[in-house]
Amino acid sequence: MKKLQLYLLAALIAIAGLAAIVYKWKVLNFPLQPATEVEVWSVQARVEFTPRRAANKVNLLLPTNPPGFTILDERFIARGYSLLEEVRRDEREAQWTIRRASGKQALYYRATVVRGQDADPAFDDPPKVGPVAELEEPWATAAQTLLGQVREGSADIVTFAQELVRRFSTDNGSQEVALLSERLQDPAERAGFLVQLLSTRHIPARVIYGFTLGDTHRDEAMLPWLQVHNGVRWATIDPRSAAEGWPRDLFLWSRSGPDILNVDDNPGARVEYTVSRNLADAMAVAERRLEVQNANLVNYSLLSLPLQAQEVYRTLLLVPLGAFIMLVLRNLVGVKTYGTFMPVLIALAFRETALVAGIVLFVVVIGLGLLVRFYMERLRLLLVPRLTAILIIVVLLMAAVSVVSNRLGVEVGLSVALFPMVIMAMTIERISIAWDERGGGSALREAVGTLLVAALAYLVMSWDPIEHFVFVFPEALLVLLALTLVLGRYSGYRLSELFRFRNLARESEQPRDPPPAPPADSGSVAG
Repeated sequence: MKKLQLYLLAALIAIAGLAAIVYKWKVLNFPLQPATEVEVWSVQARVEFTPRRAANKVNLLLPTNPPGFTILDERFIARGYSLLEEVRRDEREAQWTIRRASGKQALYYRATVVRGQDADPAFDDPPKVGPVAELEEPWATAAQTLLGQVREGSADIVTFAQELVRRFSTDNGSQEVALLSERLQDPAERAGFLVQLLSTRHIPARVIYGFTLGDTHRDEAMLPWLQVHNGVRWATIDPRSAAEGWPRDLFLWSRSGPDILNVDDNPGARVEYTVSRNLADAMAVAERRLEVQNANLVNYSLLSLPLQAQEVYRTLLLVPLGAFIMLVLRNLVGVKTYGTFMPVLIALAFRETALVAGIVLFVVVIGLGLLVRFYMERLRLLLVPRLTAILIIVVLLMAAVSVVSNRLGVEVGLSVALFPMVIMAMTIERISIAWDERGGGSALREAVGTLLVAALAYLVMSWDPIEHFVFVFPEALLVLLALTLVLGRYSGYRLSELFRFRNLARESEQPRDPPPAPPADSGSVAG
């Protein structure tokens, strides 16, 4: 029962860790790899007009929670104007005002945009049937005839709207379409007229405005999209192709109408849109996006710590990973080491000294320290004084190596001070004791095993993708904890033991010779 309880606990911990990792990866868009770049767009609206009077008020609709995108940053640039941001009809509006203005005026709104999660938005606006088209003859008859033809070629509300759009978007349209299109000047007017035609059949419809975010473009055109309500949800239809569905690259700007810009007593005012595509660091973008969407998730995470503390935890979070590597090599492979966490601490020192130089410095200091330790055996010191003396000698040896390396121009020797002094002293003591109790061969094998585990731990802990993954997804340590709990009940053979006893295994597999037959009776009874 206890074993089953352990496995259930490990499974729950692993599931919790994996769920947190998947959530941060898929929902919060944290990158799995370091130095990952994502698309970032700079969207700019430039308002230009020549004032007709001194006092002016400029109203510009702003994008509000565009589906599929997240606005990371916004800037308003207008010299001499005061800015007031308001919310009207569930949409944001920037209002610039000035007391005296002369000459051509230029006002800017700039937003930094990245992709979000809402690829297929669910609009919660209540459906409402708009005003119907008031047409005279012969346009009224043409409209009714066209709507009748569309009804015969459709199956539901969405296909009805698609068929109506298709007839207006094809070049070889019917006579009814040609007659009705005479009054339509641009795509916005055609989309608005389609809404009026749908209203005559009591179909809720509306026009939304936006543009697609792609490569860098100047003078981006604000395009209309048609939306109809099928009784359950709003369906989006492209007025140019009659395709149904929300475009992945559509950046929604307005849901209320084409009047995005309004300048008092100045119909000549116009707005120009510019889209610039760039690449940015995915980690910085994900952090900024999280601050915009839910600041608490950032405030209670490692990302809220000062940069110095973050660098400390980048190293500390790798220690359990090195300990797990040591666990696997000791319990499954059978590599013998000095101490439980000594290889991990040595691996941390290798991160600063590099592997080859770290091994050389470690061997030099440990070798010289062993010579001093063997000499101290003749002095017959007690344990604590002996350890204190070895620690002093280790510090002196490290200082001597640094000074000599500096004189020889070998800069790597200066990094010997990064080794933990207490661990070095304890290592010397453990090696000397093992040398006395089990011989020099066993002591050297354990020393080599310690360096082997430290080297492997260093190679894993110094790999940039691993360091990034553990820091960004510290929940991965829960998965390590679950694996550690499972391995904690393993008591089978180690890999080294299989090689050690392979001769015995071969002998047990060989067939044994049959026992000799008993000798036959040599005597006989004479009859």
